[in-house]
Amino acid sequence: MNTTYTAPVLPSRRMFAIRLALIIAGVLVLAVGAYVLVDSVALRRLPGLALWIGAAIVLHDAVISPVVFGLGILTRRAGHRLAGGIIVTVQAVIVLGSLMTLIVLPAIVAQRIGPKNPTILPLDYALNLGLFWLALAVGGALLAVWLYLRTRRANQRPSRLQS
Repeated sequence: MNTTYTAPVLPSRRMFAIRLALIIAGVLVLAVGAYVLVDSVALRRLPGLALWIGAAIVLHDAVISPVVFGLGILTRRAGHRLAGGIIVTVQAVIVLGSLMTLIVLPAIVAQRIGPKNPTILPLDYALNLGLFWLALAVGGALLAVWLYLRTRRANQRPSRLQS
């Protein structure tokens, strides 16, 4: 038995420089964002903003991620050999719909409370969100069916090597 030791590969100087530049750029963008936040948002509104951001994080980690993970497992078990594109399509539909819900939900709540100026929130955001989910589900289902049929046809073709 011949076992040889290979030393771990260290990142090159170029890769280190790229990573360092990305880290610095990220810190600068965070600093600009923090400055704009402090400069443009009234101090009395910061607790509400922090609550909304915290709720979005909890909703993502406690609801969206486990649902996407669970659906990934279910689709793999249900089809035994579903194409990866179908699983990705289902997960993308859930993620996109959830993100749009997070974006539109404050407008729905504000509309239910009743804005001081009725021209600020003129649309029926709940209906539009429902239509968005419907369109997303139909589009995702059509894409998943197309991927399934394409994969099935590809698997049924005789191989050229089996002559």
